[in-house]
Amino acid sequence: MNQQLAKFAFHKITENVQTIDKLRELSFKLEGELFYDPNLPKHQTMRLAYATDASVYQEVPVAVAIPKSKEDLKKLIQFARDTKITLIPRTAGTSLAGQVVGAGIVVDVSRSFNRILELNVEENWVRVEPGVIRDDLNSYLKPYGLMFGPETSTASRAMIGGMIGNNSSGLHSIVWGDTRQNLIAATVLLDDASEAIFEELDELQLFQKLSAQSREGDVYRTVNDLVSKPENIAAINAGYPKKSLTRRNTGYALDLLANTDKPFNLCQILAGSEGTLALVTEAKLQLMPLPPQEVGLLCIHFMDMVECMQGNVVALSHQPEASELVDKYILDFTVGHPTYQHNRFFITGDPQALLIVEFRADELEALHIKADALISDLQQQGLGYAYPFVTGSSATNLVWDVRKAGLGLIRNLPGDEQPVNLIEDCAVSPEDLPSYVADVQSLLREEGVHASYYAHAGAGELHIEPFINLKSADGKRKFRTILDRTTDLVLKYNGSLSGEHGDGRLRGEFIGKVLGQQVYSLLQQTKRLFDPDGVFNAHKIVDTPPMDSALRYDTVTDASAIPTYFDFTKEESILRLAEKCSGSGDCRKSEITGGTMCPSFMATRDEKDTTRARANMLRQFLTNSTKKNRFDHQEIKEVMDLCLSCKACKSECPSSVDVAKMKAEFLQHYYDVHGASFRSSLIANFTKSQQLGSYVAPLYNFLVESPVFSKIIKRVAGFAPDRSLPTVHYTTLSRWIHKQPSKPNKRKVYLFSDEFTEYNDTAVGITAYKLLTQLGYEVTVPKHVESGRTYLSKGFVKKAQKIANRNVDLLRGLISADSPLLGIEPSAIITFRDEYIDLVDVSKREQARGIAENALMIDEFLIREIEAGHIREEQFTTAKKQIKLHGHCYQKAFHLVGYTERLLSFPTHYDVEVIPSGCCGMAGSFGYEKEHYDVSMQVAELVLLPAVRATDQNTIIAAAGTSCRHQIKDGAQRKSYHPVEILYDALL
Repeated sequence: MNQQLAKFAFHKITENVQTIDKLRELSFKLEGELFYDPNLPKHQTMRLAYATDASVYQEVPVAVAIPKSKEDLKKLIQFARDTKITLIPRTAGTSLAGQVVGAGIVVDVSRSFNRILELNVEENWVRVEPGVIRDDLNSYLKPYGLMFGPETSTASRAMIGGMIGNNSSGLHSIVWGDTRQNLIAATVLLDDASEAIFEELDELQLFQKLSAQSREGDVYRTVNDLVSKPENIAAINAGYPKKSLTRRNTGYALDLLANTDKPFNLCQILAGSEGTLALVTEAKLQLMPLPPQEVGLLCIHFMDMVECMQGNVVALSHQPEASELVDKYILDFTVGHPTYQHNRFFITGDPQALLIVEFRADELEALHIKADALISDLQQQGLGYAYPFVTGSSATNLVWDVRKAGLGLIRNLPGDEQPVNLIEDCAVSPEDLPSYVADVQSLLREEGVHASYYAHAGAGELHIEPFINLKSADGKRKFRTILDRTTDLVLKYNGSLSGEHGDGRLRGEFIGKVLGQQVYSLLQQTKRLFDPDGVFNAHKIVDTPPMDSALRYDTVTDASAIPTYFDFTKEESILRLAEKCSGSGDCRKSEITGGTMCPSFMATRDEKDTTRARANMLRQFLTNSTKKNRFDHQEIKEVMDLCLSCKACKSECPSSVDVAKMKAEFLQHYYDVHGASFRSSLIANFTKSQQLGSYVAPLYNFLVESPVFSKIIKRVAGFAPDRSLPTVHYTTLSRWIHKQPSKPNKRKVYLFSDEFTEYNDTAVGITAYKLLTQLGYEVTVPKHVESGRTYLSKGFVKKAQKIANRNVDLLRGLISADSPLLGIEPSAIITFRDEYIDLVDVSKREQARGIAENALMIDEFLIREIEAGHIREEQFTTAKKQIKLHGHCYQKAFHLVGYTERLLSFPTHYDVEVIPSGCCGMAGSFGYEKEHYDVSMQVAELVLLPAVRATDQNTIIAAAGTSCRHQIKDGAQRKSYHPVEILYDALL
C-alpha cells in the first residue's frame, strides 16, 4: 500500500492479508480487545481515534490493543517479536512530540491497568499501575497527608505510565522534582516478555544482577558496560547539558547512570525513555507530605518579555515554589471566553508578559512578608509595573487555571497559522533565559513568525510555540528551519533539546547535533541493548523518521466547499472548529477530578468516546473524504454514538470545541443520504406525540404506566425495558394560565412554555407561574412554538431551523431587558442563547441575538430581582431546610448553576450544597434508548446517584432539568424538585 493510503485507509481496503490473519489469531488469544480490520467500521473507528496525540503528527496504527491483563501484554510482546510490528505503549495520549503516533500496535493500558496496589504511609511510597491518573492518585493520598509531586498541566488526565515515559515535571518541579526523581522502582516487561524490576542497587545487588543468566542479566551487563567505559563517560560529560539545568530530558539519561556517586538504578533511563526500552506494569513512587495550605501568587506584570525573564531570575533568589510565565497571546484569549473571562480578575492593564510566582507558608502573614520582599527587590531593579498578590485556594486556582489552559487557549487563534509544538520543550538554565529569549525573538523575526511564550520560567524551560501554517509549503519549511536554528541556540547555552515533553519523532532527528554524534551512537546502542528487535515504540528518540513527515495537514481541503446548515462563521468553518482540538485531552479527566466533559468517556474510559476523538474523526473525514457528502461515513456515526450532547465541551474544552453542535450537523447530513430511523423520528417529534396524548391524558398515562402496554411500547420504540416513560398532565400549562385572571403589573415577564413543561411537567410550570405572580410579576405566555430541542438532539437541524425562524418572528419586538423571556427547562430556554443565533436565517440574526440576550433561566431572573431589591428575604420562611442541588449540563456549560445555588440559599436558613456531579446520564432521549441505557446508568452512578442515595429523606433534592429528575427517580427512587417548587414552598 502506498504511503498516503497507509496513513488514511478511508475506503474498504484489503491490507496485507497475512498480517490481518495473524492479528485475528492474536485477538482470539487476548482477554482484552484488539481492533485491526479496516473493513469493519468499529475497528477502523478505533484505529483512526488513535492516529493522533497532542502533537502535529498523524499516522493510522496497524491495530489498537486494549489489554486486560499482564498475560495480554506478554502475548502482545511475543507477537511483536515474531512479526516485527512494534508496540506503542499509550496512556492518556497527551504527548506533544508524537510519542504515541506510529504504524504499529497501540497498546492502551489506561482502561485496565489503573489500580493503586499498595500504600506505605510510614515510608512515604505508593505502588501503582501505569494507568493511574496523577490527580486521582493525589485525591486518594490526600487523607493520609501525602501527595505525588510531579504536576503536569495535564495532571487531571495524565497517567503515571505516561509521566514515566516523558519524565514529566510540571510547574512546581523546582521544589517537588520530576518523575525520575520520584520513581523508586518499576516492574517492567522486557522484549522477551520476561519480567524485571528496576530499582536502586547496592554493589552486592548489582553484582547479583550482572551475574544472572537471564534476559534481565543481559540488560544489566550490557548497559553497565556501556556507561562504565572511560571514553563513553568522557563523551557523555562533554555532550550532555550543563549540570545546573534540571530540565534535561534529551535522549536517554546516560549521564545519570554514568554518575558513580549514586547507586545504580535503571529507573534513571527508564524515565524519559518514551516506552522504547520496556513496558512498565507497576511503579513504586516516592511521596511527599502535603505542602503548606496557605498559598499566595504574586502576579508580576511586565511590558517586555526579556524584562520578564530578568524578573524571573530575581524571583528565583527568593526561593518560591514556582515561577511560571503567561504571555499576552494567552491572556488575550481569556477575554470573552465562556470559562476564562471570569479568571481575569487579577490582571491590571494590558501586560505583554505575566510572571506568576508562588509562595507557600503555614500562616498568611508569612506569605505577605515573602511577597513584599520580592516586590521591593523588583522595584529597586525597575522590573515590572504591577504586582497583585492573590491568596486563598479558590482565587489562586483560578489564576493557575489560566496558566494550565495555555495550550488549549491559543488554539483559538483564527486562520491556518496556528501554534505548533516545535521548540516548546527546549530548556536552558534560568540565568540564561533573558539572553536565550532575546535570541529566539530575533530568530523568529528573521523567519517572519510570531510565537506564544509560557510555562516553566523557574526551571528554565519556556513553552515557545511559533505560529506556523503547516498546511502550506512555506510553513513546512519554517517548521524544520526554526527547530534546526533553535538547536544552535541550545548548543550555545549548553541547554537541553527536550525538557519534559520528550524527543519522540519531533526532535529525535536533532539529538546527534545537540549531544554529539558519539553520544547519539551510545543512545542507539542503548536502544539495541534493551530492544534489538524493535518491539517497543520503534523510531522514537533514535532512528526517527524526518520530523516534517506524517503531519496532520499533509492533505489540505477548502473548508468553504463543505456546506452546513448551522452558521459556522465565527468558528471559520466546521472543519476549522474540529481542527481547534489540540489533543491536550482535557476530555479524558475522571469523575474524581470533576466537571462534566466528557460523560460517556468517564463511564466507558474508551478513547473513541472522548471529545478529542470525535473532533479528530470529523477533521480526518472532512479533510480526506472523496464522497460528495463528506459526512457520509459510518465511522463518524460510530464515534458520535455515545455523545450525550451535554455541551460541556463548549465551555470546559480550552479550545471550545463544540461537539454537540457538530454532531447535530453531522446527523442531518447523514440523514440526507440514509434517512432517519423510526425511533429518531419519534423522539424528534416528541412534542406532537405529547400533544396528542394530552387530549386523552388518562388513557395515555394508563398505557405508558401499565407493565404490559408500556413493555410493548418500549419494545416497538426501541426503548430500554427498565426505563419508565413520561406521563402527560391533565391540562397544558398554556391552557391553565389562559384560565387565570389577569393581574396587570408594571413588572412584566414572558414565560416560555417549553415542550416538556407544557405537557409533562405542567405542575412545575403552574408553580413557577404562582411564584412569579405572588412575588408581584405579571406573567404572560406569549405566542410561540416549541423550542426545537428534541429535533436538535436527534440531528433534525432543518426542522429545528424552521422552528427557530418561527419563534424569532413571533417573539421579536416583544422580548427586552424590561420584559424578558423566562425559561423553566434549561435545555429549552438555552436553545435561544445557543443554537438559534447560528441557525436562523441571516436576515433574522440580529433579532435572534436580541432575544438571546434576554432569554433567562427563571433562576437568573429571580437573582437579578433579588439584587435589585425587588424581592426581599422577609417574604420567605425562616424554617431550616437542607438541599442538595444537581445542576443541568446546560446550566453548567453556561455557568448558571451558581444562580440556582444562590436562589435556593436566599431563604434565611436554607442550606444548599451542590452535588459535584457531571451529567446525570439521561441527556434527553439518550437514557431511554435501549442500547444506551447501560451507559446512561454508568454515567449516573459515577457521582449523582450515590450522592442522592447517601442523602437522608429530610434533605430536599433539587434539579432544574426534567431529564435529571427522571434519572433520579428511576435510578435512586427519590423524588427531586425543580428549584421553583422549593422556593414557592418557602413563600410566607
